[in-house]
Amino acid sequence: MASSVSKNSSPFKIVLGSSSPARREILADMGYEFTVMSPDIDERAIRREKPEELVKALAEAKAEAIKMKLHGDDSARARPQPTILITSDQVMVSKGMIRERPKSQEEAREFIKGISISNLYLGSLPVNLLHLAKKFQLCVLLLLVGYLGDKAFAVNYVLVTNLSNGASKGGWDIPEVAAHA
Repeated sequence: MASSVSKNSSPFKIVLGSSSPARREILADMGYEFTVMSPDIDERAIRREKPEELVKALAEAKAEAIKMKLHGDDSARARPQPTILITSDQVMVSKGMIRERPKSQEEAREFIKGISISNLYLGSLPVNLLHLAKKFQLCVLLLLVGYLGDKAFAVNYVLVTNLSNGASKGGWDIPEVAAHA
């Protein structure tokens, strides 16, 4: 399903291959007009040992899925405007293990069970992580708490594909995160 967000007209069309509200907000805040398309792939079916290879493979699979959707759309071929497609993926790595976003509350609970700290103090207030996970499904909170005392890092890959000529270019961003109780 595609949806459009419009602010300013640009000399090219942008297709954002992501359902991420943060990625939509970035493009919208920059004033770009873009269409959002969900790639609808089974990310868990794509496995790689190295996190850099995994996020690249996932971003490429998302791009291929969206290109296939667009290929069946006759109106996409009729548009003379150059079009770029942006897809990406991100995982966290801690203690040598790739950690992806929990797909369900149960998976989040299992992740928390593996953590030796079940409550965290924010200022002077104790915070029950299971309660927060149930209420807000805060992936970032779960990931950071899971990495307390560990130097974790995020592996991000962004792929930009020119749908007019098929050229694509991608790159990684790997910031380190140090979480402390």
